[in-house]
Amino acid sequence: MAMLLPGGDDGDEARPVADINVTPLVDVMLVLLVIFMVTAPMLTAGVTVDLPRTAAPRLTPPEPPLELGMTRDGKLFLGKEEVAEPALEPRLSTLHAESPDRALHLRADRGIEYGEVLRVMGLVHRAGISRLALVSQPEATPAAR
Repeated sequence: MAMLLPGGDDGDEARPVADINVTPLVDVMLVLLVIFMVTAPMLTAGVTVDLPRTAAPRLTPPEPPLELGMTRDGKLFLGKEEVAEPALEPRLSTLHAESPDRALHLRADRGIEYGEVLRVMGLVHRAGISRLALVSQPEATPAAR
């Protein structure tokens, strides 16, 4: 890609020009830089999506889930029945053996320490129950406040 130009001291000899024209390379690099600057913010995860509303009925599981409640003072309730903590794991193991696909919903008071909730979740896991959901209240809408 070198050009031969006439010149030199004696005028008859043609020699190659060793210069590289970098202007097209710089132009391409600037275009790529702009493209990446525009597209990079769009590649982040956690995009806010406004989900559509539907009138379809809520899906109900074939069996109602087990309900485990934790009160602020440390009491445990399986359904409406109070259960001592040492008896909780064997009781859950028995219920899991009867119905292995049954889920458990954990309702813990928000004043309980995080470590206490995790400790009870560990008991649930040791009992063999892997389908565990934490239950919360929906936030009040501004109109309802």
